[in-house]
Parts: sequence; C-alpha cells; structure tokens
Amino acid sequence: MQNLGFIIWLTGLSGAGKSTIASSLAPILQAHGLRVEVLDGDVVRTHLSQGLSFSREDRDINVRRIGWVAALVARHGGVAVAAVISPFRNVREELKSQHPNFIEVYVNTNIDECARRDVKGLYAKAFNGEILNFTGVSDPYEPPLHPDVSVDTEKLSVEEGVGRIVEHLIELGLLNRVAD
Repeated sequence: MQNLGFIIWLTGLSGAGKSTIASSLAPILQAHGLRVEVLDGDVVRTHLSQGLSFSREDRDINVRRIGWVAALVARHGGVAVAAVISPFRNVREELKSQHPNFIEVYVNTNIDECARRDVKGLYAKAFNGEILNFTGVSDPYEPPLHPDVSVDTEKLSVEEGVGRIVEHLIELGLLNRVAD
C-alpha cells in the first residue's frame, strides 16, 4: 500500500476553515515524505471549471472534476488535499465510493460564524439577495451523515483540527506516527 496515495476531502460552508486547514495540513504531510497537492475549490474553479455557473448541475460537474484530479494524484502515489464546499452529499458519496482511500472531513462551522469571518462580504450580499445560489443561504448544503473526521472550527483551533485528521490517518495506517 506504500505507493497508493489518498484523498483528504474537506467539505463545509464558505468560510468554515477548509482552506486554512488544508494549508496547515499539507506541510505536515510533506514532512512525512509524502507528495501533496492542495486543491482549493476557489483556485481550481478559476482554472479547471471557469465558465461554470453555480447551478446544481454545474456545481456537481465542478466537484466531479476536482474529484478526478484528486484521484489522479492519489493513483500516482500522492496525497490530494481538496478544500471544496461540495454542497451535495450524493456527489461526495459517489467520489468516496470510487476511491478506496478517500477521507471525508467535515469542517463543521455554523453559518453565523462563517458570515462573521467573511472578509469579502459575500454572506451579507447573499442575505440581502444580491448573490443568488449561495450555499447555506439561498442554496442547500447537505452535511455528511458519517464523515471520517469532523472538525468544529468554533471549538477547535486549526492545530487541533489538523491533529484530528493526522490521528485518523495514523489509525488507518496511511501515516506513520513520528516521535516528537
């Protein structure tokens, strides 16, 4: 199993902390000698899914594209850390069923906290009806029913959340415990 990579799929609302956790997790995985690619939903959308709308169909296409890239990274022995809202449960479960080492991490943060953290003012615009199809406001977010790891960023620091993910990877045998 040493050459088999894996996918860490961070899902949650905009502003939940997915990208922050991904950027903190990546160097830890690299320190374990793993090749890591961070697939940030916002960045990938501008390059891989430019022109897609925020309709349900286009969101599903976007998530499947990111899943395909993540699977490619994992198939070649790397680790894909995907930080993607991925609002619809059925598409996440579809991806999980296709990849043996798919770790779903629910970055669980309530909408009020996400709105408080929002430096771009997107939540305010969505609450005022200026942005349509905004996940969690005017479009649904379906939380995972059985995530592999749940990180509540209101109660846990980034380090504690990353620690939970690392512990899970150790339990699965995907990461070796390193002495401090």
